[in-house]
Amino acid sequence: MTPPSTAHVASDQSVDALIKTIRIPPRPSMLLDLQTELASKEPDPGRLAAIISNDVSLSASLLKVTNSSFFGLRLKATSVAHAVKLLGIQQCGLLMTGIIARQAVQTEKIPLAKFWDFSSKRAQAMAHLASRMRICSADIAHTFGLFCDIGIPLLLERFPDYQETLVLAGNDVNEKFTAIEQKRHSTSHTSIGALMARTWGLPEEVSNAILLHHDYLVLTDSATNDRVRALVALALVSEYGIYRYHGQENWAEWDKGGQLACDFLGLANDEVEDRFEELHDLFNSVH
Repeated sequence: MTPPSTAHVASDQSVDALIKTIRIPPRPSMLLDLQTELASKEPDPGRLAAIISNDVSLSASLLKVTNSSFFGLRLKATSVAHAVKLLGIQQCGLLMTGIIARQAVQTEKIPLAKFWDFSSKRAQAMAHLASRMRICSADIAHTFGLFCDIGIPLLLERFPDYQETLVLAGNDVNEKFTAIEQKRHSTSHTSIGALMARTWGLPEEVSNAILLHHDYLVLTDSATNDRVRALVALALVSEYGIYRYHGQENWAEWDKGGQLACDFLGLANDEVEDRFEELHDLFNSVH
């Protein structure tokens, strides 16, 4: 009989070997340059515009988003430098991070338009709620909202039956989402997503929140960083707001963690409904 310690080591090694077969995109050099500039003591709009302008495709994407109905700017951006001036350095950095992620994370067989639409809505909703409730930085909330489920397309690319796993896990009202993933694939989108977030140099609280965002009991754990718990709670409220916006009242994840999220955020039932109405107005204003 194999000793338990030996079996455990073998299991860890097999999981490590599996993870090495999952393609995690390296951090694009453009993102590194942007992060370096944004992290400097005095970020310079001109240098930021010059970095973005080095890539024609990213420049075009930035102008398209800047001039979209989402921002509703009175003036239309005519150049990258103009876009940076109109949006501001931090907002431009957030936009570019999202645009770069869309380009870097792709699957050959499964279109990701719906995935990115949902991720964008979640990022917008979380930034709005973070500003409204003053519970964490809106920029951090936006970044987490965008990358929260980034492990999903990576696992869709790796496992032919992962779409089936998503359906099973998404409909199960009792078992933890990530437990079902672990049973079927020996890993989870939270583990892979957190690994990618660290690889891409995202803030530590973002990668930690990605890892924990289906572990709702963390919302009652005072040993966990409050900003991480705030991100987990805001994501749950934001996602349920998106489902409600699309006419879906029942959602298994809300049944599992909704009350814990509301308790952590200090939201009574009527206040939760008010937040949902705000999110619906937000979504209507950009579509």
